[in-house]
Amino acid sequence: MKKLVIASNNEGKIKEIKKVLANLPIEVLFLKDMGLDIDVEEDGLTFEDNAKKKSVEIYKELIKKGENNFIVMSDDSGLEVDYLNGEPGVFSARYAGEHGNDKKNNEKLLLNLSGVSNENRKARFVCQLALISDKNEYRTLRGTVEGYILEEEKGHGGFGYDPLFFYEPLNRSFGELTMEEKNKISHRGVALEKVKEIIKELL
Repeated sequence: MKKLVIASNNEGKIKEIKKVLANLPIEVLFLKDMGLDIDVEEDGLTFEDNAKKKSVEIYKELIKKGENNFIVMSDDSGLEVDYLNGEPGVFSARYAGEHGNDKKNNEKLLLNLSGVSNENRKARFVCQLALISDKNEYRTLRGTVEGYILEEEKGHGGFGYDPLFFYEPLNRSFGELTMEEKNKISHRGVALEKVKEIIKELL
């Protein structure tokens, strides 16, 4: 069975991916499963730059180890707020300066939107996926979901900016959704549904 190597050790992300891709005839593995301890610096100017860089680096490491029959999949995801000219964008995970500090990132976002009216708080989550097969075939795609930024956190589910991201069709924040509800409509859920066809092509 072909291996799908996910270029991540983010547990929240990993759970979502495994759930959505559960029905594909492919073994979903992560960096540690492949004996890889690699941290690729995300210094690109776009989500695709970062996603592609991660895939390429891990592809090279796997080839070096003599691996075959695999697809590497990486993603770069983040939040774009229109009023802030697309910030935090590629800096979403380290918006407040410390990588992965959700509390500080959310506080900074709220501070930067302090006093801004609801109609100017439009935002979207973006998930850019990049895939490279063992034969060096490259594919990329993007999933998005639109919403707006609340004035305070609501809900304790999800991770990152989820409690601040309000999704109007369900009248709740992403932090108030179950994982099943979120997977159906989230940027990553949308991208992963699309990516199923690409994975089938690369099998």
